[in-house]
Amino acid sequence: MGKATRSVQPDPSIGAPPGMLTAAGDGKPPRVRVIAYTSDKFVEQEVTALETLPQFLDENDVTWINVDGLGDLRTIERIGELLGLHKLALEDIVGGEHRAKAEEYKEHLFVIVRMIEPAPKLEMEQLSLFLGQKFVITFQEREGDCLEPVRARLRNPSGRMRENGASYLAYAIIDAVIDGYLPVLEDLGERIELLEDKILAQPKADIVSEIHEVKRALLSIRRAAWPLRDVINSLLREQGSFISDYTRVYLRDCSDHAIQVIDLVENYREICSDLMNAYLSSISNRLNEVMKVLTIIATIFMPLSFLASLYGMNYNTQKSPLNMPELNWYFGYPFVLLLMLGTTCTMLMYFHSRGWIGRGSSR
Repeated sequence: MGKATRSVQPDPSIGAPPGMLTAAGDGKPPRVRVIAYTSDKFVEQEVTALETLPQFLDENDVTWINVDGLGDLRTIERIGELLGLHKLALEDIVGGEHRAKAEEYKEHLFVIVRMIEPAPKLEMEQLSLFLGQKFVITFQEREGDCLEPVRARLRNPSGRMRENGASYLAYAIIDAVIDGYLPVLEDLGERIELLEDKILAQPKADIVSEIHEVKRALLSIRRAAWPLRDVINSLLREQGSFISDYTRVYLRDCSDHAIQVIDLVENYREICSDLMNAYLSSISNRLNEVMKVLTIIATIFMPLSFLASLYGMNYNTQKSPLNMPELNWYFGYPFVLLLMLGTTCTMLMYFHSRGWIGRGSSR
């Protein structure tokens, strides 16, 4: 009988036509929430009937549609059909992880950024954003995000958010995503300081794994932050009517925040490399200290061993007066002990004068 082999399911995205949604979802329908506002009206509600989405675009100055969850591909397709979203962009939404990018279509701008999730374990989530003349549509992989401050500003009737168009809302969302990196980097910076203190106090083997864990987190942030800067620069160069001149000023500030994130990541990566070198140096220094102590002990016992072996030789003192006559002395045994003690003290004083032990020794 031949060996049973397990069949490998081919990737459905391989060879699929462009714009076809082939991601394997869990079938769970996404949660759709809408925030729509004009200069004197504000609406926030959860939508269950997708056919009502175009109504919000017609009746309001700006509409923000947020979709949490990408499990039901049919729902994603239906949202795209109702709102006129390009199929290639929808394919990028559900087609796995993508680098941050910005693409311009006829009816909208399509932007992908990486959103950070710090707890309980650092994870990166793709946030897909569509920007049109009167709408902003965001797609998230799951519920929970860093955009609650943006929603709170929209709920404030006297805030600046209500006075500007959809491009300013898109800027606020991207800026909130970038600002979400900073608390995570601050936590990583505190962890690096604690690791430095541990290395200087008492380096242990588990410190190496902690340093590598921090470096992996910094690498994930670096992969997300570097292309994000290019995305903002491409939005600044956008020549169409999607980005207003008023918003471009704030996008420049957003670009500065992205550069600040990148600088922090690079600095922390260098510090982690220095910490690894400091750990290895500390381990080497501790090993040298141990070897120095053992060497001093062995050096002290060398003359003592010589004296002990000398007086342990079996010579007959009755055959010749030259055969170790001190063995017959009345104070022979105390004399040998005092000789050993004096030899030890003399060597310790010499080591101390050379700075090999005591306060003058290197730590």
